[in-house]
Amino acid sequence: MKQHEAVIATFEKLGGIATLGQLNQEVFKIKDCEWKTKTPFASIRRIVQLNKDIYKIKPGLYGLLSYKKQNEAKGIFEETFKNKDSKEISEFNHSYYQGLILTVGNLKTYQTYLPSQDKNKLFLNERLGDLSTLDKIPAYSYDNLVKRSSTIDAIWFNERMMPHSFFEVEHSTDIQNSLLKFNDLQDFHSRMIIVADKKRKVEFQTKISYLGLKDIKLRGQFLDYEALTKQYEQVIESVNFSVLI
Repeated sequence: MKQHEAVIATFEKLGGIATLGQLNQEVFKIKDCEWKTKTPFASIRRIVQLNKDIYKIKPGLYGLLSYKKQNEAKGIFEETFKNKDSKEISEFNHSYYQGLILTVGNLKTYQTYLPSQDKNKLFLNERLGDLSTLDKIPAYSYDNLVKRSSTIDAIWFNERMMPHSFFEVEHSTDIQNSLLKFNDLQDFHSRMIIVADKKRKVEFQTKISYLGLKDIKLRGQFLDYEALTKQYEQVIESVNFSVLI
């Protein structure tokens, strides 16, 4: 089997849509294909970018053209300059980036949580609830603080079941609302990360500088979609090596 055929077969196995990270995980399981190259991940990237049977949905996410209508029926549309601010793209992006955050957290061996109202939303062909390792949020503090954090888009918990990282995905909603949540949770030694399009970084910097948010100014972080996608791919690539140096 040729390399591009193995990539196509992997797409079909995954339901006609896949992240670059998923392809890097699954394509080498096909025994009939040899990857005689020192840079197999680069070869996969080149195939998805150049093969006429594959289309780009957004950075790091691709689909088979033969599955395009099926993907669109599930709300997965090719992102363009014209539709990037539409309701459909906004809703898809929110659950998609939640899925990336949960996957990275799982691979880093954290326990992962997302709000109950998001469990039936999809990350491509998977329920977000199936990606989360926790069915409910741990009772790590006073009831009012646990309840306040229970609506945060994704949380990583450490081995002591204390919150390691809080993530809020902000595609079009007001970043300030998420920062106010973080402010209420300032007494925990946790990372507080806003995930959004890079064009919103100036808005983030402006709002976190408000006097009322001075206590989290040095702790609040901004992670853009592209950087999240790259880190997701890097983490998945790293698990393919038996030894890390």
